[in-house]
Amino acid sequence: MPKNEKTKLITEPGARKIIAQGLGKADLDGQRVLILTPDHTRSGPMPLIFRLLAENLLPRVAKLDFLIALGTHPAMKTQAINCLYGLTPALRQGKYKKIGIFNHHWERPETFCKLGVIPAAEIEQLSSGRMKQSVTVALNKLIFNYDHVIIYGPVFPHEVVGFSGGHKYFFPGIAGPDIIGLTHWLGALLTSFSIIGKRDTPVRAVIERAAEMVALPRTGICSVVEGETGLSGLFVGEVKEAWRNAVDISRKTHIQWIDRPYRLVISVMPEMYDDLWTGAKGMYKLEPVVADGGEVIIYAPHIKEVSFTHGKLLDRVGYHCRDYFVKQWDQFYRYPWGVLAHSTHLRGMGTFEKGVEKSRIKVTLATGIPRARCEKLGLGYREPRLIHLADYEGREDEGIKVAHRAGEILYRLKSNRD
Repeated sequence: MPKNEKTKLITEPGARKIIAQGLGKADLDGQRVLILTPDHTRSGPMPLIFRLLAENLLPRVAKLDFLIALGTHPAMKTQAINCLYGLTPALRQGKYKKIGIFNHHWERPETFCKLGVIPAAEIEQLSSGRMKQSVTVALNKLIFNYDHVIIYGPVFPHEVVGFSGGHKYFFPGIAGPDIIGLTHWLGALLTSFSIIGKRDTPVRAVIERAAEMVALPRTGICSVVEGETGLSGLFVGEVKEAWRNAVDISRKTHIQWIDRPYRLVISVMPEMYDDLWTGAKGMYKLEPVVADGGEVIIYAPHIKEVSFTHGKLLDRVGYHCRDYFVKQWDQFYRYPWGVLAHSTHLRGMGTFEKGVEKSRIKVTLATGIPRARCEKLGLGYREPRLIHLADYEGREDEGIKVAHRAGEILYRLKSNRD
């Protein structure tokens, strides 16, 4: 993983000590504990974290379960869950038989309970005037069967909220549709280009306000991941404090500062991104260093679907810049706002004037998604078999960048550094 500053990786004994010390401060003995975790679309040593948490908590607590904070991602099947947590059927039925593991079923209305409403005046203040409406805050009611919630997740620069992690595993992780839609559309109004990699954002402010409505004791465990499984940072404690500490390390680990923009970027996506909905991070994380009129190619031959969840809606909406929707809001406001937000984030900055849309850069798919569908969506198409990455390697001086394992490292221009 490219980095600006070298950090020493945390070993397994070191991680065990950090978790033991952090959880030792929480009143967990004899309690029912639920742990929220990400799904397979986030890097990190999840098997190690699962094992250390189980090791620490099983002897102490009355009940220990895990809930996968899917947002609106598809539910994971048993085999995939086992892979995520580093388990075998024998381990689940033996050593860890007392641990329940659940998917968050966002698609079922009966999943949720209403916590309250953030009034319009407060949303206007939190969003710096960009939105002026109330929002219902609903959360997976399963968490209220427990005495204490632990939120575990890695922290990365994020296109909607600035940095992932912390209470984002509540909202959108296990949240109802209203708060998901509002926060994502607020991020779209701000634009990914301007919000990604910033700690304090209006979207984060709305999330933290919604989290105040969750009347449950909770502990945050925030990691900073290097590569696929390395740990540059691990923090346990009050959720916001742990998250802010992790952000400080993520800024050093996950942001690359570039002298000059590139005219062509090829984002090589790892297989953990299995549809364009998640693989679009290859655009989000590279957009800031693409020159006006340049191109991002999302190279992912393994991706064959736009979105397992929202594909049909995206086929109808297409991919467009923010102003395409804002200036035709009466035509689009009934669509899920999270879908519209994703559309704008992948398409990037642009204008819509007198019925003509102009994008700042070109976005091209070199995936398993057919040419006709790409063109219908408003995206470019390249046959992935005809792209030989070796032909593009080592040409940064020519304005060409091949970003391997794209999707987690954010690239920004030094000239835009705060």
